[in-house]
Amino acid sequence: FMPNLVPPKIPDGERLDFDDIHRKRMEKDLNELQALIEAHFESRKKEEEELLSLKDRIVRVQPSPLWLLPPCPCGHSATAPSPRAEEEARKKKAFSNMLHFGGYMQKSEKKGGKKQTEREKKKKILSERRKPLNIDHLSEDKLRDKAKELWQNIHDLEAEKFDLQEKFKRQKYEINVLRNRISDHQKV
Repeated sequence: FMPNLVPPKIPDGERLDFDDIHRKRMEKDLNELQALIEAHFESRKKEEEELLSLKDRIVRVQPSPLWLLPPCPCGHSATAPSPRAEEEARKKKAFSNMLHFGGYMQKSEKKGGKKQTEREKKKKILSERRKPLNIDHLSEDKLRDKAKELWQNIHDLEAEKFDLQEKFKRQKYEINVLRNRISDHQKV
């Protein structure tokens, strides 16, 4: 059962200025796009500065080879690890772990690949269903026809949605009945 829907009425007396609406929408989209571009470039600039500072720190922190170190006057051997060398080794290890984190992320993405493909399928289906709305060049009568066509399309989709929901409810009920039968059968 589908409720009787009525298509929206377009007033006869008023003339809508679709060019003005389209122009305003385009200006809004352009402003949003410019803001996004500016934000992207600012974040990119900050990231590059951080990367350069990290590279400088790495170059400064890297220990020099042991044969270049002057002999220690206190009698300690140069090969014994100092607390500073241990800290540097720990930092290097942490940095290398950060570099290998990308491989870990790829493995975790492969595990969740099924969800990703389901999303991609849904996007593909929706992009096929959605058609571009080219109404800029249409006259008033053709716009009315287009509105009726879109309304009919919505009506069909709502009817299909309702049918699928009812089918789902029926299948869920049947599954519950069958489960009850199985559990009753296993008790005997």
